[in-house]
Amino acid sequence: MEGTLARRAVAEFVGTAALVAVIVGSGLQASGLSEDTGVRLLANSLASAIGLGLLIALFSPVSGAHLNPVVTLSAWWTGRHAPTRPGPGLTGRGVALYIAAQLAGAVAGALLAEAMFGRPPGAWSTQLRSDGHLLIGETVATAGLVLLIQGLDRIGRASLAPLAVAAYIAAAIWFTSSGSFANPAATVGRSLTDSFTGIAPASLPGFIAAQLGGGLLGACLAALLYGRRPPSASRLPQR
Repeated sequence: MEGTLARRAVAEFVGTAALVAVIVGSGLQASGLSEDTGVRLLANSLASAIGLGLLIALFSPVSGAHLNPVVTLSAWWTGRHAPTRPGPGLTGRGVALYIAAQLAGAVAGALLAEAMFGRPPGAWSTQLRSDGHLLIGETVATAGLVLLIQGLDRIGRASLAPLAVAAYIAAAIWFTSSGSFANPAATVGRSLTDSFTGIAPASLPGFIAAQLGGGLLGACLAALLYGRRPPSASRLPQR
């Protein structure tokens, strides 16, 4: 896997922007076509899962297709705490650049989706999502995502990630109370759309804290269940 850190950061920006555009855009489209909440959620979950799987397949060779600060942080944390490291992993500088690119991409994707549907971009969401049971759901969703990604890598089946992660997100949107945001960058981006997929800025701290806690839980479970081999994403060369 070659290329400069800057090129990988661009891939993270573009990939995250595309992901959030798919999430928000499909939610806007579904809301315009149906008043049924179940139909909206079904359309949004299918589009989001398919889009995520395709983006992982497309950008994995460039950046590892993290598209998510929790995935980046868990890869970095696991690599630092591995007993042996066959190659250089994500450095602190690389982590910071990845997360900055993901956050900027998420904002750009939300604004793009709003513009595509003729809505004034940049309107804050009014959908409060701060109840305790939603935060439990978000912790579970993020823990499962990190466990899946790191578990596949540790058993030598990382090539299944595009399909497996897409399938997991499609399921988690339905089985978790929070709707499985499971991504701090996407959560920030979704605060900029006052629509079906939005989240009010006041709810961001709780959701992001739940996601970070879930990511740590998932990484610990992966280490407990599969050993402490660092995931391949953490071994990206740094230049």
